[in-house]
Amino acid sequence: MEEKQPEEKDLSQAARAYIEAHSAEKFSLKEMAGALFVNGSYLLRTFKRRTGMTPLSYHHRVRCQKAKELLVRTDQTISQIGEAVGFVSSSHFTHIFRRTEGCTPSEYRVRNKPADQEVPSQ
Repeated sequence: MEEKQPEEKDLSQAARAYIEAHSAEKFSLKEMAGALFVNGSYLLRTFKRRTGMTPLSYHHRVRCQKAKELLVRTDQTISQIGEAVGFVSSSHFTHIFRRTEGCTPSEYRVRNKPADQEVPSQ
C-alpha cells in the first residue's frame, strides 16, 4: 500500500495542474482522466482522498480565486468577471462564488476593494 502513495500524490498534483491550466474551460472528468492516462473513477477517488474535495469543487475554487483577484484589481462588471473565469452565466457564477466564499461577488468586492478605488456600479 505504501508504494501507491507517491503515485497518488503525483496524480493529484497533475490533476490540480490540469485544472489550473484549464480553469476557464469546461471539461469532464473523463477528459481530464484521459489527459492524465488514468481511469476516471480512480482519479476521482485519489483526488478526493489526497485533497479532501472533488475535482469539480477544486475547479470552482480555482475559478473563484481568479475571480477574487479580478474583483479587487479591475472595474469589470460581475458578469464580465464571471465570463472571464469560465462561468456561462452570472447567476451560476454568483451561486458558486457564494457557496465557495461565503458571500456574493459584489459583497466581496465592496469588502476588499482598496480605499482609493471606487467600486463600480453593477
